[in-house]
Amino acid sequence: MPSAPPDVPTPFDDLRGSSLLAVFAHPDDESLACGGLLAWCAERGVQVSLLCLTRGEHGPGGDKEHSARLRDVRERELKDAARVLGIRDVVLLDHEDGMLPWIDGARLEADILGAVRRFQPEIVVTFDRDGLYWHPDHIAVHERTTAVIAGLGSLGPALRYVSIPAGMMHAVVDAASQHGDCGDSSPRPIFGVPDADAFGSLAPAPTLVVEVGAFAGRKLAALRCHRTQFEGSAFECLDERDASRLLGTEHYRSAEVGSPDEVFLDRFGTLVTCT
Repeated sequence: MPSAPPDVPTPFDDLRGSSLLAVFAHPDDESLACGGLLAWCAERGVQVSLLCLTRGEHGPGGDKEHSARLRDVRERELKDAARVLGIRDVVLLDHEDGMLPWIDGARLEADILGAVRRFQPEIVVTFDRDGLYWHPDHIAVHERTTAVIAGLGSLGPALRYVSIPAGMMHAVVDAASQHGDCGDSSPRPIFGVPDADAFGSLAPAPTLVVEVGAFAGRKLAALRCHRTQFEGSAFECLDERDASRLLGTEHYRSAEVGSPDEVFLDRFGTLVTCT
């Protein structure tokens, strides 16, 4: 069997001492956006931490009592998904779901900066400017995280943005509709998002494409932990074989702020030159 190219991490690579902080808006963002990469990093000894700014309490059709219950449920779901992915530390904040663009930006930046100072990551990963599917909370997190890293200058951590490849979620919905055991043929949503084509629509071109391989199955397992979002979604119809085919590619882009140095993440995939 031919050996792997020297610049591609193998299952035996030891990245202990390296660190990565993921910054997202809601429970499930981490699994959907970059669950494969987070699992891959954790498997190789990277200290993976997560800052989640809301508890995702405003589900559809909910009153105050429903929102209070959902807060607690989604916290447990996030902790379950973190265990599956190997995330070592989870910081879950209480900013109101759906209100991040209207919360004082200085407050959000202080929370993000606090996590950066606490975990001292080499790399911070967050949403690209499209917010996966133009979600206002996601875009606010992109903007505030970028501002924090920009404020730290070249001595701060590297910043990488994640987006979902265009067409990927449409393929998931198509695959779900072809699974006879799902019991219906109507298109299923992607975690409450009815338009699968919104994912990756007009997303910036990646500078790094990561094929997460065997970790796509772990990504699907983490998505399954977010039961309040998973049940009734297109993901519910997928199996392990589908995962590697449909969830195995993740897109990342280098930010223009933060450390300009090459980091370990740049060896996890194929570097792309944007033109």
